[in-house]
Amino acid sequence: MTRDILFKAFTSPKIDIPNRLVMTAMGRAYADDGAPQVDRYGPYFARRAEGGIGLMITGATAIDRPLSDYDGSGPRIDSDAARAAWSRIVAMAHEAGGKLALQLWHSGMERHVEAFTDPAAEGPSGISIADLDAGREASGSAMDRDALAATRESFAKAASDAQEIGFDGVEVHCGHGFLLDQFLWSRTNLRTDEYGGSPENRARFPAEVVAACRDAVGPDFPLLARISQFKIGAYEDRIAETPDELGRLLAPLVDAGVDIFDCSQREATEPAFPGDPRNLAGWVKHLTGKPTIAVGSVGLGGVFTEEEAATPGEGLPPPSLDRLDEVCEMMARGEFDLLAIGRALLGEPEWPKKVAQGHDDFGALTIAAMTELR
Repeated sequence: MTRDILFKAFTSPKIDIPNRLVMTAMGRAYADDGAPQVDRYGPYFARRAEGGIGLMITGATAIDRPLSDYDGSGPRIDSDAARAAWSRIVAMAHEAGGKLALQLWHSGMERHVEAFTDPAAEGPSGISIADLDAGREASGSAMDRDALAATRESFAKAASDAQEIGFDGVEVHCGHGFLLDQFLWSRTNLRTDEYGGSPENRARFPAEVVAACRDAVGPDFPLLARISQFKIGAYEDRIAETPDELGRLLAPLVDAGVDIFDCSQREATEPAFPGDPRNLAGWVKHLTGKPTIAVGSVGLGGVFTEEEAATPGEGLPPPSLDRLDEVCEMMARGEFDLLAIGRALLGEPEWPKKVAQGHDDFGALTIAAMTELR
């Protein structure tokens, strides 16, 4: 049966996963001064582990960089309280039989400056998506060499802390229009130094971040990188217009030490480039030789839209497995290695077990499921 591929073990030199199912990173915004709330996150991850997810990835977690936080509501890993809370959460996930990786980010020019007393943001050129949309001058600051060095060091320290806490891996967020993606994207990276211009130069700083993390955790700890073509609020934009350009952007990240690429699309069944059926994960595996994760509206009855981003859960079509068989066929052909599920798991923590048992009806994905840790 086509779906059997989901329940075959994934093995690699650095991480073994009991099946091919990943819980994608989803921000849940339950933190007290940056410390994740153990009584919410612990059971949340434990239930999904018990439900059969092979690997879980936390929502984006801010590093020890003053302008890295998105809106002040999410978790961090730069205080004793935050690290102690994460340690308890990891232990609960492990006790439930799960594996948990920590996603690290810097929100860059997408920082919600109105949420902070210091209304400032930083990026490769100080340009946000809102600036581009409005046709206005840069609203933030371009990072100088001191800022770049401090950011590299903060990512590395966070990765080292995650390893010490007991996480099963770290994912560096290089997608969705946030800081490292802002370096990759030519529209937000207008630098004229060695960090701008060619695809290789635009990838230089993200690769330096990955290399710093690799140095901090050693050769055997799993490092993932999340990438995307689209950005939150700029869904039709792309970091690469051709496979060649994408390959040139990814090569420095491979050389820096990425083990697995987490390839985010709005719809996992859509071709990444015209004239070839492969999705983004398929192309990234082809171009890099690295294992890849595919993600994008699998398990939902509709595609992720700008309206859903603005009003999560409102008008969301009911969960559906219409795309699942097609995605499984792509995986069975070897186009990619793992499949990530997101919002469908919010409504049904036992989604993997139920799929394995042949269930096709998962009921409605409610607003409550989108907004509460259950």
